[in-house]
Amino acid sequence: PRLRRALDDVVESCVNSVGVELNTASHSLLQYVSGLGEKLAKSIVAYRDEHGPFDTRKELLKVPRLGPKAFEQCAGFVRVREGRHPLDASAVHPERYELVERMARDLGVDVKELVGNPDLVAKIPLDRYVTDEIGQFTLSDIVAELQKPGRDPRRAFETAGFREDIREFEDLEEGMILTGIVTNVTAFGAFVDIGVHQDGLVHVSELSHTFVKDPMTVVRPGLKVTVKVIGLDVQRRRIALSIKACTEPGPGDRQAGARPQGRPEGPREDRGRGPNAKPQPHQRPRDDRGGGNPRHQQGSKSQGSDNPFQKFFGDKKGK
Repeated sequence: PRLRRALDDVVESCVNSVGVELNTASHSLLQYVSGLGEKLAKSIVAYRDEHGPFDTRKELLKVPRLGPKAFEQCAGFVRVREGRHPLDASAVHPERYELVERMARDLGVDVKELVGNPDLVAKIPLDRYVTDEIGQFTLSDIVAELQKPGRDPRRAFETAGFREDIREFEDLEEGMILTGIVTNVTAFGAFVDIGVHQDGLVHVSELSHTFVKDPMTVVRPGLKVTVKVIGLDVQRRRIALSIKACTEPGPGDRQAGARPQGRPEGPREDRGRGPNAKPQPHQRPRDDRGGGNPRHQQGSKSQGSDNPFQKFFGDKKGK
């Protein structure tokens, strides 16, 4: 039930942001319009089937059980294209038709000429129409809608543009630069679909040239990204990818994975020393503490960098 409610909230938000065509929308879509529900949506479709397409938004008031309050809530979210009133195809609410008509009269044109004419709309002196009920914000929304009536606020849909010659895991090679879509984001990185049957992993350290605490601040599901193949595990059929390798570091960027330093700068021996500092006679030199073999440390570092799957996938066999 919680998932269903969450999905319903998302659909309702999308429907009311984009708007719906009153003469073509199904009842299953209309029910998500603000002020309507399943019963009123079915009544609208039944009325439309019996009487034909709606000519105006106001005709909704003839639908059984759809009263003035429901009309007030839903009217701004439904569209009647090629209807009698030019504003019925826009997001301008019927309550503001009179205001737009006054704007058109003041410019010496009719509403039909004003709608969709950016040059005329730019001449509207908004300050003249500010009242206690209509503020600058509302007027700006009306002007934006008059410039592009019925505009779709959604961005243009972009496909990933997968390479035609990359369809299987066996087609991949290290060093390839590919386009992909982020499919999931976790605490340790992001999974990216690059057009084969397995999503590749961009480890958190390969997302950016700067330290990334939360991958969601850098990528999100659905984001189109450019990645480089930096590792292939043929046995487990795993793919290691990098976004960082496809971008140039900015000035002053910290190396990815390097945490911000909170300790003061300067040699360790000089920190915490002062006239009141207690002597520490038994303190060993730093080089003698805890396995400080530089050759051993250097070997560990190179091992981690040569095998990207060690930091990406670790020992998670079968997961």
